[in-house]
Amino acid sequence: MAKSTLIALSTADAGVFSAGMRADSAQAASEVLQENMENHHIFFNDQGFHNHIVHHILSIYALGASPEEIKAAYEHDKLYQRKPFPVDENVVQAMSDKKKFEQFAGKENHYSNFLVYFQRELDAKGVGPVLNEHLFAEDGHADDLLVRMFAGFLHPLIHLGFGVEFNQPAIVAEALAEAAVHDTWIGDFLLPAEKAAGSIGKHGEKTLVQLLDEIRGNEKLVNSPHWPDGNKIRDGILKRAPDEMIKYAGQYTISPDRLEEKLAEMVNFVVYYTTTAQRPPKQIKFDFFYMHCLNCSIFLPALFSIPSLSLGSKIRLLEWKGRMDLAMYVSRASPKLLLDDVTNYKSHKAWKAVFDSVVKLEDDGHVSKMTRAVAYGEKVCKPFEGGGKGKGFMIAGDMWLNIGNMVIDSAESPEERWVRSTGFDEAWSKFENRPRQ
Repeated sequence: MAKSTLIALSTADAGVFSAGMRADSAQAASEVLQENMENHHIFFNDQGFHNHIVHHILSIYALGASPEEIKAAYEHDKLYQRKPFPVDENVVQAMSDKKKFEQFAGKENHYSNFLVYFQRELDAKGVGPVLNEHLFAEDGHADDLLVRMFAGFLHPLIHLGFGVEFNQPAIVAEALAEAAVHDTWIGDFLLPAEKAAGSIGKHGEKTLVQLLDEIRGNEKLVNSPHWPDGNKIRDGILKRAPDEMIKYAGQYTISPDRLEEKLAEMVNFVVYYTTTAQRPPKQIKFDFFYMHCLNCSIFLPALFSIPSLSLGSKIRLLEWKGRMDLAMYVSRASPKLLLDDVTNYKSHKAWKAVFDSVVKLEDDGHVSKMTRAVAYGEKVCKPFEGGGKGKGFMIAGDMWLNIGNMVIDSAESPEERWVRSTGFDEAWSKFENRPRQ
C-alpha cells in the first residue's frame, strides 16, 4: 500500500488517462521511483533545473510501457541527477511553526527537510487535509505556497498532479517540498490579477481565445517581452506592461455552474496555441515554454477529484491556471496562430502507434507528458465540440490525432527538439525548412 514514504503503484489507480497499463510495469515503476525519491534532489543542478524522473516514468507507464522500457528510461534519466542534501531534524521540527517555515522557503538546500516535514504531515492528517491547510486555506501561508506551486514553469503543480492522480502520498510530499523551495515572483502577477477580477468565481463573459485576440491588439503588451530578457514574464511583461497583463488576466473568471466546460476550454486553449504557434516554412516544432502549460492541463481534473477540495478552491485553481496560460502566451512574443498547420497535417499513426513510439523515445518526460495530455484533451473536450471560436474551442475532430502525430514526428526529427520562445525570429534561426511536399 502506498504511503508517504513508500511508492506503490497499482493498475487500480489508472489516472485520468491510460492506455494499457501493466501490473509488472507498476512494480518496475514503483521501484525506480522509490530509488529516485531516496537518492536524488528535486533539482539536478544548482540553477534550479528540474528532476523529471517522476513525470517521465509515470507518463510512459500510463501509456503502456513495459518494465524494460521503464527501467531503460530511468537509467537514462538518473545519469545527470544529484544527491539530496542531508536531513536536519532540527529544521524539520522547526517547520511546524509557520513563521519558521517561511524562513526556510525558497532555499533549495532545504528540499530534503521539507520532504520529511510533508511526509509526516501526510502521515498524520492525510492528503486532502494537508492540501487544504497548506494550499487552499486562503491565508498567508497557503497563498504563499500556492504561488510557489505555480513557479518554475508549473513544475510543482505538475508533480502534485501526478501524486494525486496515481494516489501516491509520497509524490504529493515531493510536490509540496518542491513548491516550498521555489520562489514567489509569479505572485506579483497572479495575486493582483485575482484582485482585479473582483472575487473568485464571478461569471465570465470572455473565453480565453477572445482574451488572446484582444491581447494581440494591445501593442504595449505584445511588445513587452524582449529577446534578451532572462525571464520573459518577470523581466519583460511584469516590468514593461504589468497593468495591461493584469487587466486582461483579471477578465478570465469562472462561475460555479460552468466549471466542467471551462476546464475543457482551458485544455483546448493551451493545445490550440501550443500547437499552432508555428513558423512556416520552418519545420514543425513546439515551444518549450508553451508545452509546460499544455502538459499541466491534464492534472486539474485529478486535483478536482479530491473529495475534500471545495468548489471555491477548484475555481480558484482553474482561474489561476488560465491566467498563467495567457501570460505565458504573451511571454513568447504573442505569435500568430496557424490552425492550418494542424488541420492540414497528414497523420500516419493511430493513437496506439503514437504511444508505442513515445515510450521508446529517448526523452526526459516532456514528449510523453505532452502526448498524453493531448490524448486526454481529445477525451475531455469532445462533449463541447462544435462550439468553435465563440465558445473557445478551436481544436476538434481529427485535429487531435493530427497533433499526436505532429508531436512524435517533431520529437523524432534529427533537429533540436524544441523551439524556445517561438514568437521571436531569433528562436527559429537554427531550424531548417520543411521538406517540399
